[in-house]
Amino acid sequence: MLIVAPGARISPLADIEDSQRGTVIEIADGVSIDSFVKIKPAGGSGDLFIGENTTVNSGCVFYTGNGIRIGRGCAIAANCTFAPTNHEFSARDKTLAEQRFMPSRGGIVLEDDVWIGANVALLDGAVLRRGCVVGAGSVVRGELPAYSINVGSPTRVIGYRGQTGLSAAAGRSAKGGLQ
Repeated sequence: MLIVAPGARISPLADIEDSQRGTVIEIADGVSIDSFVKIKPAGGSGDLFIGENTTVNSGCVFYTGNGIRIGRGCAIAANCTFAPTNHEFSARDKTLAEQRFMPSRGGIVLEDDVWIGANVALLDGAVLRRGCVVGAGSVVRGELPAYSINVGSPTRVIGYRGQTGLSAAAGRSAKGGLQ
């Protein structure tokens, strides 16, 4: 079931598939979804909720899997992948397709005021607490503390918002690239 609030703005070039199994996809007022965003009910029967005034930039992919809950006022940069599902792969005598999926690790949760940089992958069990920031190209697979600044694969905390002396340059090496 697809529920889109009247104040949501969705590009005509976004691709939002309605579920055949009863997954609810709900997009709140003030949400902006850019072109080439893909929302696909796959890998489970979890729901997707995108909270008020959240922005999703182009090229992002959301598999509903075990569920995704995004809070209010979040900023999601281009080409992020939300994958709240895990393929089973342990049996050698079965193909990957025959093994289906592993048990849920809780889906993906973004609390309010979260900023996700470009090309971030969020995996099943990722919990991003209020106000945290995730640097471009990171892989998130666990819980990130409130107002933390995180980078890497897997992510690690490099500081906290509001911390004296910490700026957007935090986490950069002497050569200018992200550590």
